[in-house]
Amino acid sequence: MKVLIVNTSDIHGGAARAAYRLHRGLINANVDSKMLVQVKASDDYTVLGPNSRLKQGINLLRPHIDNLPLIRYKSTNEGPFTILWLPFSNIVKRINRMSPDIVHLHWISGGMLKLEELRQIKAPIVWTMHDNWLFTGGCHVKWDCLSYLEECGKCPKLKSYSKKDLSHTNWKRKQKTLDKLKNITIVGLSKWISVEARNSKLLKNKKIITLPNPINLNVYKPIKKEVARNLWNLPIDKKILLFGALNPTSDPNKGYYYITEALTKLDSEEIEIVIMGSSKPSSSSNFGFKIHYSGILSDDVSLATIYSAADLMIIPSLQENLSNAIMESLACGTPVVAFNTGGNSDLISHKENGYLSKLKSVESLVKGIKWILYDSDYKKIAKNARDHISEKFDSQKVVNTYINQYSSIINKSEK
Repeated sequence: MKVLIVNTSDIHGGAARAAYRLHRGLINANVDSKMLVQVKASDDYTVLGPNSRLKQGINLLRPHIDNLPLIRYKSTNEGPFTILWLPFSNIVKRINRMSPDIVHLHWISGGMLKLEELRQIKAPIVWTMHDNWLFTGGCHVKWDCLSYLEECGKCPKLKSYSKKDLSHTNWKRKQKTLDKLKNITIVGLSKWISVEARNSKLLKNKKIITLPNPINLNVYKPIKKEVARNLWNLPIDKKILLFGALNPTSDPNKGYYYITEALTKLDSEEIEIVIMGSSKPSSSSNFGFKIHYSGILSDDVSLATIYSAADLMIIPSLQENLSNAIMESLACGTPVVAFNTGGNSDLISHKENGYLSKLKSVESLVKGIKWILYDSDYKKIAKNARDHISEKFDSQKVVNTYINQYSSIINKSEK
């Protein structure tokens, strides 16, 4: 079986990391898997990137060129809007030359190819939804907008009042392309996004299955807190709260407001904060706590140690599909407090391995943090966190399920 994983990049970004993990899991299961990307950052020879320096340079420009039609709109900052109109990437020709049995598409934004070119792919297609883009007119986070249930238009993301705006024309392009992709299987990483896709007009007639991302539990595993904290020079006698680097100006979906408000209601004398994935900025926010910055983390081992060092991870995102950070933290035995939104309930069982707070409620977020730190049976919660990920998301189990799905799709296509 020859599988080709296609993603814009190999290790940069949540979707890339998830796609790459599946790719490596397939190789470990003795599947002939390759990964094709527009921008390659790893040195993995099984990942195929641009085949010349000129192509590398052009590929860095493609995302900016693909966004040119957005200039006429007063776009908000509420996440990206992807068009996929830019041709001449040669991606589809490379795919067909490799003659894979399955082409597994993931996050293919950034001007990686022209949407209509997907109809030229000869092999059966599996397409994983990492966000809402596949069933909308272009936005990756649909927020409260329901226009995707019809044909988009009057797009709030674009601040448009026209029924025939870019979101509508992009929606129609998707409809035409998807209608001609007969041998395609859509993968929802969470139960939530699978339901959203089935309710959409674009995907309601497509085969949709729910399969999660895999995680390597030999890497993401609990490490003794004393050891992990010594590695990161963190105090042993404090409650350590962990959350990812937040950039409120570029991604309001990350919930910056809610985490800052919640911190004002916590005891700063016995709590310290670790901000993961960022170095200390020149003008850092004053949360009233001692703050440690991990710097950019690019390897799984560093991530596993920092998750293990924390007592609790906070994920205040307003929409999540299947969060890598939640999965990784739980795998390391560190409970998570997050809003009850999207696919978070696939990972967090309320008051069993974490806490699901009421969406957009600072009070509920604070209540969850305090419950985990002071009122729960912490050792039991931490054990449940690891056990749940081991049962549902272990790489070997998930990869085997993917292999079975691939085999079924290939067999049907050959008949």
